[in-house]
Amino acid sequence: MQKKYIVGIVILILLTFSTFWCYRHFSGLGTPDPSNLPDSLDLVVVPPPPPPETLYGIEKDSFVIETGHIKYAQNLASLLTSYDVDYSIIHNLAIASKEVFDVRRIKTGNKYTVFSSEKDSTLVPEWFVYEIDPIEYLVMSLKGDTVVYRDKKEVITQRKTVIGVIESSLWNTINDNDLNPNLALDLSDIFAWTVDFFGIEKGDHFTVIYDEEYVDSVSIGIGEIHAAYFNHRKEPYYAFRYEQDSIMSFFDEEGASLRKAFLKAPLKFSRISSRFSHSRLHPVLKIRRPHRGVDYAAPTGTPVYALGDGRITHRAWDTKGGGNYIKIKHNSVYTTVYMHLSGFAKGIKRGMLVTQGQLIGYVGKTGLATGPHLDFRIYKNGRPMDPLKMEAPPVEPIHKERMEQYLQYIRPWKNELDSLTIGYMEHKKETTAAPEAL
Repeated sequence: MQKKYIVGIVILILLTFSTFWCYRHFSGLGTPDPSNLPDSLDLVVVPPPPPPETLYGIEKDSFVIETGHIKYAQNLASLLTSYDVDYSIIHNLAIASKEVFDVRRIKTGNKYTVFSSEKDSTLVPEWFVYEIDPIEYLVMSLKGDTVVYRDKKEVITQRKTVIGVIESSLWNTINDNDLNPNLALDLSDIFAWTVDFFGIEKGDHFTVIYDEEYVDSVSIGIGEIHAAYFNHRKEPYYAFRYEQDSIMSFFDEEGASLRKAFLKAPLKFSRISSRFSHSRLHPVLKIRRPHRGVDYAAPTGTPVYALGDGRITHRAWDTKGGGNYIKIKHNSVYTTVYMHLSGFAKGIKRGMLVTQGQLIGYVGKTGLATGPHLDFRIYKNGRPMDPLKMEAPPVEPIHKERMEQYLQYIRPWKNELDSLTIGYMEHKKETTAAPEAL
């Protein structure tokens, strides 16, 4: 018994020694000797895979893509059935889309895209995208889940500067230099009260700092015009975009508004009996046709006043139903017309200048009219506009308490305009004088 006990102790001692020896011998293997490390390590960085290419937010690689344009008299149903989309899916999509877009407003010529997957050598349409305008588009799932949503493309804004010298007209100068034609309209609107764009002369020049907006690298229009300079008949005119009383307008270098106010209505006491409409049942002719003005019902003889300063271009009888009428040209942009007058105010003649609020005539029912009223119309750049929706920009100058802030704000804009204009005009003189010097 004692012998077995001694053998057990010996075995235990041997096991303990073996464990200690193994620990001492192998415990250092996980810690490398710094002297044995290489001088440098080559690290290979694996870049993440590029994101999948998308179109309208849909992965392109997963589909066969077809594009086209809405044809005349084509609607959503006729278009999608040509791609073998089940009519029940089309019906459900039309209902589901009502909250985001009325599919009955699909326009001829607008672009559409169909995304189809390939199954057993057959194309199965899964997504339909319709471009509402250059920015917004409508996405429809054709998989029967009635997913419909409206989204926008990314709009890139680029700051641009344009300097131009008039040779014949502002419009031609803009077009000859491949600029956005809307720039001419915007400039004529900004300087409408200071520059007669029908009387600009060769040698007049302008400088504009503005934003142009792009979608898919294609210009979609003019953004904000920040500052502009127009030299007309050697008279300088400045315009700076600035917000006052929560209304954005344009002011000159001294803080005066570039616009003159219109009256809210051409007569003092009246009610609106008919509004601006693209399709109105004519009360006399009993046919539908556009009504390009606002009718103010008032008793015969009610005074009618000029909406703003301007020159009378017509004082005559309108053979198309307007009766006695007056047309006033206020500037190169705005014209107003006053129809069905019972008579003209004393001294009112064609070609004379009138001032805002000046008496020009009296309400009547001459021409095609069922009762006494004034048919009042406003034209902007020759196109009729709704008088009740015409914006009324402030005509007050910059408030005294804000003048210092305003002048500080426009200083860098004015310096840039002046620097660009002077530099360009000096360069133009040098280039035109060079042939003579030779």
